[in-house]
Amino acid sequence: MTVWLIANPKAGAGDRGDAFWRSHLEVSGLSELISCDLDNDSWIERIEPGDWLLAAGGDGTVSRTAEICVGKQAVLGVLPSGTANDFCRNLDLPDDPQALCDLIASGIQQSVDVGWMNGQLFLNVSHIGVGTWPVRGATSDVKKRWGQLGYARVLISKLWAYRGFQATIRCDGETAQGRWLSIAIACGAFYGGGNPIPRAAANDGQLDVVAVRPRSFVHLLMAYTLVRVFGREVRKNATMVHFKGSHCNVATRRPKTITADGEVVSATPLEARCEAGRLQVLCESVVST
Repeated sequence: MTVWLIANPKAGAGDRGDAFWRSHLEVSGLSELISCDLDNDSWIERIEPGDWLLAAGGDGTVSRTAEICVGKQAVLGVLPSGTANDFCRNLDLPDDPQALCDLIASGIQQSVDVGWMNGQLFLNVSHIGVGTWPVRGATSDVKKRWGQLGYARVLISKLWAYRGFQATIRCDGETAQGRWLSIAIACGAFYGGGNPIPRAAANDGQLDVVAVRPRSFVHLLMAYTLVRVFGREVRKNATMVHFKGSHCNVATRRPKTITADGEVVSATPLEARCEAGRLQVLCESVVST
């Protein structure tokens, strides 16, 4: 078995790169590491089934590494180094870097789902509408200076003037249509910098579709509070809808940008499906909300 270390030097504040994680992994007994770069894929052909690929970066780096793992039947390890790090919340990973590396070295594994959106793998969440703005508008300097607050600044600066977009959502026989501020299709239980999705898990074999309609700021705040603070179900809420299913499609009146795991990937229409238990991940448990 070979252990590959994939570190994104641009992730987060840039202080958790190859050298940072290598030092902690060596203390945990993982000294035979091969450093590699996602911008140079010549090493990928050398991966064997059962190899460990340790991704040090944000959700985008982790998602790209996961796609390699799926194709090569390798095992994913997550070393959170980005701004939001939503996918790692699904795995209940320790905050302490050394404790995390000790867990990685233990070799404990769990199976998690992966999503496919317009033929491309996504590990955590795809967005249309407001949810794409932080990815499109938060520069590297903003993210380094403000962290997750950088995303919030981008949203607040634009939200007051946004009227939404027309779309029809279909998910396993259920349909909702009209005007929307945001549509999120999640494969895990968290999105948007730690917001939990009720009744969700990264190993439940289903997508969670959470869509928000244009409303006054007060109504949006109330809906957010019901879900975020009280964990309230939102399926019949006038402001938000929540569908669960293995397949989903979204059709918009005009093409809209789609982001997935922190990267701009394509435009609508969107076709998504969940592939249950497709990925092996180094962790002790998978969180259910």
